[in-house]
Amino acid sequence: MAATINQCLRSTRDQITALYEKPFMDLIFDAHQIHRQHFDPNEIQLSKLLSIKTGGCPEDCAYCPQSAHYKVGIEKEKFLSVAQVVANAKVAKEEGVSRFCMGAAWRKLHQRDFERILAMVKAVKAIGLETCMTLGMLTLEQAQQLQEAGLDYYNHNLDTSPEYYKKIITTRTYEDRLQTLANVREAGLNVCCGGIIGMAESRQDRVGLLFQLCNLPTYPESVPINLLNRAQGTPLADAPVLDELEFIRTVAIARILMPTARVRLSAGRTQMSDSMQALCFFSGANSIFTGGKLFVTDNPGDGKDQQLFSRLGLSGLQQSSVAAMSSHSQQNDPTVLQHSE
Repeated sequence: MAATINQCLRSTRDQITALYEKPFMDLIFDAHQIHRQHFDPNEIQLSKLLSIKTGGCPEDCAYCPQSAHYKVGIEKEKFLSVAQVVANAKVAKEEGVSRFCMGAAWRKLHQRDFERILAMVKAVKAIGLETCMTLGMLTLEQAQQLQEAGLDYYNHNLDTSPEYYKKIITTRTYEDRLQTLANVREAGLNVCCGGIIGMAESRQDRVGLLFQLCNLPTYPESVPINLLNRAQGTPLADAPVLDELEFIRTVAIARILMPTARVRLSAGRTQMSDSMQALCFFSGANSIFTGGKLFVTDNPGDGKDQQLFSRLGLSGLQQSSVAAMSSHSQQNDPTVLQHSE
């Protein structure tokens, strides 16, 4: 009997290591072929990220300028109103964005804020955009209420491998993150989960991150791959610059291991040349965050992205296409590459 999609991608660490060790041209060619099986290679999903509550986070994530543990000059800002979020979402839709992501610098979602969060989800959904939230840890009941309000995706990154994690974060365990992901999945929400590359981790830590992602009970529908923004004042401000080919390899392997996921180039694109981004798109990345800011860090901005898309012959994914693809779940896809143990 054929394995179902959430049972067939049980790649071992050795298998993922072997992918990293393949000749670069062979690896990205293989990834591109798999990408073409599931997506239009010239279509990129445009997402917009809005910080609905900025700064003052109690977590000590070593990469994050929003942490209250570090002095980086970030001013704490108030929780946005529903009207402010809706205004931003309407502008995003006019710009061709199909997914609107809202994030708060919280350790976990508090009940006192929950009614406003639910109202934001309903209002953005009513505009005709896909909705995504990232609010820290969630209980199962909270995840269920978000699903009932119309939330499409919940983002909760693993960040890195379990072995390296304790060097990056001490205020939340890896198991905490896995439990939130389990709650999100049980509530029937789509999962957005990825990590950050370039935090002075080893290749084996990158292997470990991808191993965790592709061996979740069902791998994420959306996989953001972030390149570290070395924010002054954070412990990782002086982290060594990652070889760009290693980043592209990571994108390609994510595509191979999670064929039907949206692989997103997220933070760090201001550090990427146009050629580097083009190779990432060829290797299977098919989503980006647009706009000049990602939370409190710089992003290339709509104009620069439009210039790059024009040069590459790429187009933004339309809302109608997103709606159609959202109804096509991983479990119903029989064409996914299977990996033997």
